[in-house]
Amino acid sequence: MQPVEYIDINCDVGEGVGNEAQLLPLISSCNIACGAHAGDARTMANVVRLAKKHTIKIGAHPSYPDRTNFGRVSMDIPDTELIQSLQSQMQTLMGILERERVALHHIKPHGALYNDLAKSEFLSTTFLKAIAKYRGTVWLYLPPNSVIAEIAKKQGYQIQYEAFADRNYNADSSLVSRALPSALLTVPEEVLSHLLSMVKDKAVLAISGKKVRLNADTYCIHGDTENALQIIMYLAQELPNHQIQIKK
Repeated sequence: MQPVEYIDINCDVGEGVGNEAQLLPLISSCNIACGAHAGDARTMANVVRLAKKHTIKIGAHPSYPDRTNFGRVSMDIPDTELIQSLQSQMQTLMGILERERVALHHIKPHGALYNDLAKSEFLSTTFLKAIAKYRGTVWLYLPPNSVIAEIAKKQGYQIQYEAFADRNYNADSSLVSRALPSALLTVPEEVLSHLLSMVKDKAVLAISGKKVRLNADTYCIHGDTENALQIIMYLAQELPNHQIQIKK
């Protein structure tokens, strides 16, 4: 019998869906919206308490300050303004974590900021400056082969590479734009197939049909997808049949 492989499944939460009580017992990491694209102090506190109850690794999910577009549109704002926003977002969540006596495990940028950091040296340097106080104490969840990951490594940050089990990829290993109908995978069986390829083969089948190398440490399922709970429940049920367990 093959040895069991343990993987980290993370979900973006606190984004207004309200499914955290059902999702968190089934996953191993959560990324909590910090108020700029969604959420507020009350939702952050609720999710932190749920994560604490279920021993889930807690991450911050900061974004561009853009609630109107859910943080999914690139913003051209001064670096000083972005730094101030990111630090304010982090401070709000950290205050809640301190009151609940739980630690911050990781930081994962959200949406357009995440995608822009993958390509921009200037933006990456700005982002890392904003979160410099967390260097050496928390992980960064970042895309493989990205500009932000390379700069963060040079600056001494701890990195875990992330892949998206419910998103399609282009041949250059970038995510298919959400503007396209093929961007998101919502059929649980398709998500499982996608994830198995990532875990077992360290590769993903791009929409072009090309198999692309993709080595990841953590795998994301978007918590705001309409049937996210159905997908997670299906994965929790089926992954053990492939000698894979979601680690706690």
